[in-house]
Amino acid sequence: MEFRREDVVDLLSTLVKIESVTPWLIADGKGEGEQAFFIKDWLASTTLEVTLDEVEPGRPNVLVRLRGTTEGPTLCINAHADTVGYANWRERALLPEIDGDRMVGLGAADDKAGVVAGLLALKALSENNVELKGDVLLACVIDEEGISIGTEHLVANHKMDYAIVIEPTGLPLAITEHQGFGWIDIIVHGKAAHGSAPGAGIDAIVHMAHVITRLHELDEREFAAHPDPLNGRTVFHTGTISGGTDYATYPNRVVLGIEIGSQPGETLDNRVQDIEAIFSEVREIFPNFRGEVDVKLNRNPFVGKGFEPLLTAMSNASMRVRGEPMRTMGENAWTDAALLQEAGIPTLLVGPAGGNYHAEDEWVSIPEVVEMTEILYHTIVELLS
Repeated sequence: MEFRREDVVDLLSTLVKIESVTPWLIADGKGEGEQAFFIKDWLASTTLEVTLDEVEPGRPNVLVRLRGTTEGPTLCINAHADTVGYANWRERALLPEIDGDRMVGLGAADDKAGVVAGLLALKALSENNVELKGDVLLACVIDEEGISIGTEHLVANHKMDYAIVIEPTGLPLAITEHQGFGWIDIIVHGKAAHGSAPGAGIDAIVHMAHVITRLHELDEREFAAHPDPLNGRTVFHTGTISGGTDYATYPNRVVLGIEIGSQPGETLDNRVQDIEAIFSEVREIFPNFRGEVDVKLNRNPFVGKGFEPLLTAMSNASMRVRGEPMRTMGENAWTDAALLQEAGIPTLLVGPAGGNYHAEDEWVSIPEVVEMTEILYHTIVELLS
């Protein structure tokens, strides 16, 4: 089965034009509702079963099911419908452009290309009346760029036996594990006092500066110097900081927001212990130091298990489409693959090449979106025939 470049470009262009920014991340984001209704209408003439499974008001997962002709396993294709914000390129983000073999636009790679590949593959299977032993469930989920309530809802309410998560990894890579991460607020307490009374005040910002310096040293000493063989350098960066009340007053509280990773075999508790060890170091310099850790979000690493039949089918499909098998790798970014695998569903992570994710001029390789669609089609046929 071959798919046409123009069909990919037409559908992907249309989806890029539809704003689907997750409101969890960007308060005035429109969410995924408009795109969900477009997909439902786009599939109206097919025999595919389309359900808008509302997770939050106006924010449904789009579930597209291709029923098998006989009983068998259910394969889920998971791609997220939401995007991040686009304040830095507001004039151009929703106006897709073709630059050679690339499409540039918000979500073109992350992850509307995945939605397009799933939609075109299932539509073709339906139109060709392919007989399958088991169902295919395409889940265009909400909120992956937020806190993944779409995939959490999916695994809680639907039975699946295998899963392919599509994210822009680049073909022919099949990601079999990746890091976990946490969003953490580090809170340092001081004591408010008049700026002319140093004996009465405790400067929380100065204390926090020592914490930040040691976090950077931890990153360089441990994470940069000892990357995971598959997943690379453990993620760490500061994200937000706030504190103090005015120029004339000692700051009594500072909050630092960070993102920090965990590797397979670790949990976020390991990173919390690292931070608490830093607190102890700072307390040796400032005996009146007080700090605390507030974990806002904790996601475990993804370690694929039981995916071998899926990988075999996908490698055979890749040989047919690209002339090379899938190549297993790790990844330093987190995806919803971890939630599916935690639910006991053997999962692989794959997708077309792209770049500038979460930044201006996000792009995706159009030829690889075409190839991803073809690989999905033939993987489904081999796995469920």
